[in-house]
Amino acid sequence: MTAEYFDLGSYHRPIETSSAEAQLWFDRGLIWAYAFNHEEAVRCFERALALDPELAIARWGIAYAVGPNYNKAWDAFDPVDLSGSLARARAELQLAERGRATPVEQGLIAALWTRFPVGDLHAGVIAYADAMTSLAADYPDDVDVQALAADALVNVTAWALWDTATGEPAAGSRVVEAKRILDAALATPAGREHPGILHLYLHTMEMSATPEDALPAADLLRGLVPDAGHLQHMPSHIDVLCGDYRSSVTANLAAVQADRRFVSREGPLNFYSLYRAHDLHFIVYSAMLEGRLQMALQAADELAGQLTAELLLIESPPMADWLEAFVALRTHVLVRFGRWDELIAQPLPDNQDLYCTTTATIHYGRGVALAATGQLAQAAAERGAFTKAHARIPCSRCLFNNTSRDILAVAAAMLDGEIAYREERFDEAFGHLRRAVELDDTLPYDEPWGWMQPTRHAYGALLLEQGHVEEAAAVYAADLGLDPTLARPCQHPGNVWSLHGYHECLQRLGRTAEAALIGQQLRLAVARADVPIRASCACRLDVSSCCD
Repeated sequence: MTAEYFDLGSYHRPIETSSAEAQLWFDRGLIWAYAFNHEEAVRCFERALALDPELAIARWGIAYAVGPNYNKAWDAFDPVDLSGSLARARAELQLAERGRATPVEQGLIAALWTRFPVGDLHAGVIAYADAMTSLAADYPDDVDVQALAADALVNVTAWALWDTATGEPAAGSRVVEAKRILDAALATPAGREHPGILHLYLHTMEMSATPEDALPAADLLRGLVPDAGHLQHMPSHIDVLCGDYRSSVTANLAAVQADRRFVSREGPLNFYSLYRAHDLHFIVYSAMLEGRLQMALQAADELAGQLTAELLLIESPPMADWLEAFVALRTHVLVRFGRWDELIAQPLPDNQDLYCTTTATIHYGRGVALAATGQLAQAAAERGAFTKAHARIPCSRCLFNNTSRDILAVAAAMLDGEIAYREERFDEAFGHLRRAVELDDTLPYDEPWGWMQPTRHAYGALLLEQGHVEEAAAVYAADLGLDPTLARPCQHPGNVWSLHGYHECLQRLGRTAEAALIGQQLRLAVARADVPIRASCACRLDVSSCCD
């Protein structure tokens, strides 16, 4: 039985049971919970209970796994899911109170009750964080209690831990408490080998002003739980913020392999499909920033192939709302690499209501391609079709932390800028592009970022095409994070596109010493690209003044 299951590494939390198999299934359940595969966690806890029906901590595990988490707060539960999850959690906790439990397990059960109040569920999130903080103080050497306390604290304001503009904790955030707990755990050998501690530390630090502080934890997590795809993927959250796009791709390729093993056993029709999509999304995003067309296309196509109508038509949870926007990623890849003919030839989906985000995105991509190829009347027609398609997207459609409508508001400004530029209304075009940059910068935090191609790449390229070299240089320096203009998540350190644009600016401005330094970085970045890098955006058609 053991040999046939997934390789989840060596994690182990001893529990009081006479059944070695129950112990094994409990360990597996808790690892999967730390790895955010909550459905599989429940199945493992249920197996443990079947072997030891009095094992109260396994019932605690089920209640914990069906509740909210960092990627699925209470407001993300649909009514059917919410009702069923609350009922299941409360029933399991009632049975857990009558089961066999150690004092620390009793403490975990009592704390978890606070998470499922009859009234205000958000108040329950705060009460649970308070209860777990207290329990963590009582059991400072119990690394699982420390991990669960940190998890409770970051969930008070999930995905809003830090104010990215100031680097200070966000309003209401308890991230400083979580970080204190995690730092203490990471100072111990057990903490440095704990999948939950390491996972949570990466989330705790990714929104901060210093995500690089989490690189050691990211490295410790790599390969620690081989068949937990999400844990294989997690280091890339830090890699991509530090400009290590190659490591980001590598981490997610390992995650995708683990995901394939999971699907071969459990099938594709489950909520974990969101995490499988996330891993491929990360490959697309990172490969685009590296200039790797084939890798980006491959991942986008594999992702679209996973998102079948059968999966998207699942109503509880509403999988179309969670997943359909990922189908559109191929269009972003084609825009990034200037594949104008392919964009113009892209067919619309047969079911444009189900694939509404994809439909709008294809109209956007066609519009950009038609503008770039001088077919301005057709581009304007696609802009009109985009407007109608955008308006039909339900407010519930999202790409992780951003709504499809908000993401495609960036597309609208970009398309308006591209069309105005090709019509030689340059002042108006740059106004639209500045608006796109503003919308892009102010999207809610997410990794990958909500908009797939940094808007400054098009803005800088077209400024250069019109000879606004000083202004373009400032745009590229900001995008590369070479000045303090932008919040850390809006920077893209070392990306090949802005390195190219900035290097050209420096040469044209006669800043030769700086150009030599950036040129060295550019040569290293270009070596990994699989297409010629001639400008920061394919929308710049005149590259005759580019510098080699």
